[in-house]
Amino acid sequence: MKELVEVVAKALVDHPDEVVVTERTEGRDMVIELHVAASDMGKVIGKQGRIAKAIRSVVKAAASKDNKKVDVEIV
Repeated sequence: MKELVEVVAKALVDHPDEVVVTERTEGRDMVIELHVAASDMGKVIGKQGRIAKAIRSVVKAAASKDNKKVDVEIV
């Protein structure tokens, strides 16, 4: 999951070298944190959060194969 978020985020931003993705587990749930440059924050979130929602949807669909619950947080 971490790699999926990283690939998608690096494709969207102007500064792909500043994309950092961390993964932590909280019980049965997994939280993926996406850190990007301040100037790229709007590109990752998108108008009215549409791109962020799309990223979360793709990750949740991929996680459903493994019967896991994954949350993506953009920091």
